[in-house]
Amino acid sequence: MVRDLLAALDGSPVVHAALVTGLKHYLGPFDAYAQGEMPDTPFHEDEPRLDVPNFYYTQEDELFAAAERQGFTWSVHRSHTVIGHAVGNLMNMGLTLATYASICRHLDRPFVFPGSETQWNGVTDMTDSTVLAEQMVWASTSPTGANEAFNVVNGDIFRWRWMWPQLAAYFGVEPVGFDTNPRPLEQQMEGMNDVWTEIATLHGLAEPDLGRLASWWHTDADLGRDIEVVTDISKSRLAGFHTHHRTVDSFTALFDRYRHERLIPAA
Repeated sequence: MVRDLLAALDGSPVVHAALVTGLKHYLGPFDAYAQGEMPDTPFHEDEPRLDVPNFYYTQEDELFAAAERQGFTWSVHRSHTVIGHAVGNLMNMGLTLATYASICRHLDRPFVFPGSETQWNGVTDMTDSTVLAEQMVWASTSPTGANEAFNVVNGDIFRWRWMWPQLAAYFGVEPVGFDTNPRPLEQQMEGMNDVWTEIATLHGLAEPDLGRLASWWHTDADLGRDIEVVTDISKSRLAGFHTHHRTVDSFTALFDRYRHERLIPAA
């Protein structure tokens, strides 16, 4: 796809191309995820590539070749877990947690952390989609952003044992942390499609299909990791990109927008 897109633009006045990848650059693709020897955290952009086939590496190589052939500059943006406004996106933790909390509130159930002890207690970071977009614009318009790869996260780090009660407070539900074993959302939310339809009807929501809002499997995968995943963003800071978000504010701003657009019930 990357090769065909850039080839189709050959001869067009392309100035810069930005490629969004992610931390599987350091962790490996899905079929070899977190296997073998990985770099130490926090991940740095100059880490050597892992000795496994990785579609991110292939995409980068196509970008580099086209840039040299066609004469444009490039940037690569390696995001962590991205949260943002999207419906029908099967990898959106923000909307998944919002629907989960809304169901918990409707059923008067506790808001149970689904992930691992490592994720509950360890430090991590995330990427607000607006921060990602701003970094892409910056790299495409700033000389210091050209022909470089950058990690892109909000700029803060946090522990889920701190974040989980903050999210619970927003929705008015009881937070319950890690206890002995993970309790995946796919199991907790099994059979909840009809419950969501009931919630959507009761509150006049815009989307009654829970499958278009929640991606239990992906949030389970993120929160169930048994390794620390955190990035270094010094490179882009030193190059001149200074956008910073607190992740808790990214979550609550996103939840406010979901409420405004009637994707989840109002307070």
